[in-house]
Order: sequence, then structure tokens, then C-alpha cells
Amino acid sequence: MKDALSGREIIIEFLPVGNLVKVSAIDTKTLTEISIQGPASAGKEVLKANAIKRLEYVLKKKNLL
Repeated sequence: MKDALSGREIIIEFLPVGNLVKVSAIDTKTLTEISIQGPASAGKEVLKANAIKRLEYVLKKKNLL
């Protein structure tokens, strides 16, 4: 499966809030930002993948991808 965001610079930020982690993802080309939250026990890789999927969804919905 080819990632629709491959080759693009994506900034990922993790912010722990109690038992949750807020994850923000920003596409530097369009300056589009999304945020998700999930349990800290999910692990960074899972949260990062979910944030990137959400960013891809938003970019497609706005016809920026």
C-alpha cells in the first residue's frame, strides 16, 4: 500500500494529558493541522499512524491531496 503522504514533511507532536496523549500532525506544504487523542498505553507508533491517517483524510476532504 502506497502512502498518499509519502515525500511530504509532516510534523508530529505528542502531548501527554493524564492517561491520554494528544497528538497533533501538521502538513508543512498546506499548513493543515489535525489533532487526535488516544490512550497513552496505545504507544507512540499507533498514535502516530492514526494521526497521519486522520491528516490524510482531512487533506483529501479539502482537495489538498
